[in-house]
Order: sequence, then structure tokens, then C-alpha cells
Amino acid sequence: MSSSLALPASFPRTLRVEWLLLLVAAIWGGSYSAAKVATEQVPVLQFLFLRFGLTFVLLLPALRGLAVPHWRAALAGTSLLGANLLAIYLCETFGVSLTTASNAAFLISLCVAFTPLCEWWLLGQKPTGTVLAAAALSLAGAGLLAFQHGGGGAGWSWGDTLMVAAAFLRGVMVCLTRRMGQRHGLPALTTTAVQMGVMALGTAVLMAVAPGPGWVPLPTGASFWGAMAFLVLLCTVLAFFVQNHAVARTSPSRVALLMGSEPLWGALIAVLWLGEQLTWMGWLGGLLIVASAAWVTRPRA
Repeated sequence: MSSSLALPASFPRTLRVEWLLLLVAAIWGGSYSAAKVATEQVPVLQFLFLRFGLTFVLLLPALRGLAVPHWRAALAGTSLLGANLLAIYLCETFGVSLTTASNAAFLISLCVAFTPLCEWWLLGQKPTGTVLAAAALSLAGAGLLAFQHGGGGAGWSWGDTLMVAAAFLRGVMVCLTRRMGQRHGLPALTTTAVQMGVMALGTAVLMAVAPGPGWVPLPTGASFWGAMAFLVLLCTVLAFFVQNHAVARTSPSRVALLMGSEPLWGALIAVLWLGEQLTWMGWLGGLLIVASAAWVTRPRA
């Protein structure tokens, strides 16, 4: 990154980390469109294997970070994170296919409410009233975004259950990443590389044992490979590096709140790129999410 793009040295380090998390949320907001393009051309498991397998290959040099005396314990702990992340992506990907997109967007945002509870449970850190209030504000905004698409009357389905499970696992993931980062101190890229390797291996095993279409010929069109490049380089390599880096430097609840702005970014990208329309209720919900994110990024004494 050039010096002209660098944040001022006087800018608080925590705020720099949190603004990076907002950037990741915006990038992930665009991942829905890219994933839709890709999964229309290959089966879900093949898509996940390609995404995480390609990322693992790119990050192979980062495995040098495992050259530490306690590498076995570090590898085991980081592999656990990879297994948790694979479970999240399986729940999310199949959940979206079994419910409405509006229900999915609302339910995955429950991670904002789950994370402070997971932080209390796994890390013994009771959330402050401010964090809980910001979580409630963000959740209310996500609810308005979903309701304006008519999600309230869609009924409950197995897809909804999978999205709730994914939201809970996201909260667990943030807390476990913080715990492992403090315990093992691996570089963020090394952690990401191990996670991607575990996810690629796990997806390959599922492809081998699960019924389905199996491996289909890879598309040759620019739309598929452009979507894969966006997902691998920005949504996976950059995004997971920033998240793994940030979790060790700010609280899990703040990470969840900032990443909770992802539905808003997804809506904005859909409006600007795909020409979708949002009602006033949707925009109000988005503003509530932005307000909660701004609340936790405000300067603190």
C-alpha cells in the first residue's frame, strides 16, 4: 500500500482496525452476487472446494509461520477454527437455498446478538450495556431490511434453522479466533492458510461421500472466473486476513457489530449493480446498522 493511502500515524490503532473491518463488510456484501454467479454454473460443494482450494494454494508460503516450538498445538487449534468455518459456510450456502434471501439476511445477522453471549460464555467477558444496546440496534436494522422484502410471512423452514445455526457458529468463530490468537500467536496469514486447507479438504471429503452431481466440467466464461477471483482474492484472502488480524486487537463483540453492516453493503451493491429497489423501510434499517457500527467506532478516551 502506498504512503498516500496509509492512515495517519496519529489515527488510533483500534480505529484503524475497525475501519478495515468495515471495508471487509463491504467486500463481503458483494460476495452474494459473485457467489450467485458462480453457483449457477457449478454445484455448491464444487464451488466451495474451488474457492478454498485456490485460496490455500495462494497461501502455501504462509505455512512457514508454523515453524514454532508449539506448532502441533497451534496447528490443532487453528484446524479447529477451519472446521468451525467450514460448518458456517455449509450452513449458510445450503440454508440460503432452502429459505428466502430476506429471511437468510435477517437470520445471519443474529450473529450480532449471539457474539456477546458467546464472548461471555467462552471468554468470561461480560458485555457492557453499550455493546448490548448497539447489538440490539443493529439487529433491529437487519430486521427492517428483511421485513421490507416480505421476509416476515415466509414461514419457518429447515433453511431458516440452518441460517440460525450459521449465525451462532459465527459468534463462536469470532471468540475462538481471539482465544487461539492469544494462546498461539500465529501470524494472521498462517491462520488463514490452515483454515483454508482444512475447509478445502473437508469439502473434498463431502464431495466424495455425499450424493449429488459430483464434479462437473469447469466453465470457461469470464463471468465465472471473474466471480471466483473476487471471492478468492478479496472475500477470502484479504477478508479473512483482516478478520484474523483484527480479532486479536479489538473485542469479539465489536468485530461482530462491524461485520453486521454486511447486509447494508449487500443491499447497496444490489441497488447500484443489479438495479434492485429498496423501500424506505429498507433504507431505515440500513441506517440503523450504520449507526450501530459508527457507535462502536467512535473515538474513546
